[in-house]
Amino acid sequence: MTSQTPPGPPPARPDVRLSARGLVHRFGTTTALAGVDVDLHDGEALAVMGPSGSGKSTLLHCLAGILVPAAGEVTLRGAPVSRLSDRERSLLRRRRFGFVFQFGQLLPELPAQENVALPLLLLGVPRAEAVTRARQWLGWLGLGGMEERRPGELSGGQAQRVAVARALVAGPEVVFADEPTGALDRATGAEVMRVLTGATRAAGASLVVVTHDEETAAWCGRRVEVRDGRLREAPRVHPSTTATPVVAAGGGAR
Repeated sequence: MTSQTPPGPPPARPDVRLSARGLVHRFGTTTALAGVDVDLHDGEALAVMGPSGSGKSTLLHCLAGILVPAAGEVTLRGAPVSRLSDRERSLLRRRRFGFVFQFGQLLPELPAQENVALPLLLLGVPRAEAVTRARQWLGWLGLGGMEERRPGELSGGQAQRVAVARALVAGPEVVFADEPTGALDRATGAEVMRVLTGATRAAGASLVVVTHDEETAAWCGRRVEVRDGRLREAPRVHPSTTATPVVAAGGGAR
């Protein structure tokens, strides 16, 4: 277990960080969201569960400003997200949101440190500074010594740690993780969730995890379920061990 502090102090923020009211979204004649209300609080880890086709990924995409809902509104610290232009929402995602995907979506031709530095480079941070910050995050997540390895030279768990570092390097307010353990075995998935929940909490970010897996959801302090486009609060669940990032020296989850 690391005793280091993650790079950069978490800023002070209001209690409700991200909010959705009355979200409706359709794909043709299919209603994916049918009037969804949800709040994401300061530093909260929220699991969004539901079967395939229930609308959980659509909800994530609306919350993250990737999709504009047909009706309703998403706000970030009280400021509207869904009313922004495409360009403004793209900038918002770069500056204030981070993303972790099921298969990592790392660029195969770039080493780990450059994959992590990419969000900073897109924001105009000088390369030397961006790489330094990327290396700090990789070291904190147990990947020291692997900065020059390309994704194909990493295990699945190590690659997801790189994805977590990339999601957090720019200091986002909210991290969205879409089935982050879906391509991993049970033990590696648990390790990745330990890292993801612990690192986002330590960095002061809130976390939204879309998953169909009960064990993955158990790492989050709160859980909601999407069924037929509607949302309901689910019982609070906890993992059997504390959600603190466990970092193997120079290694990482395998």
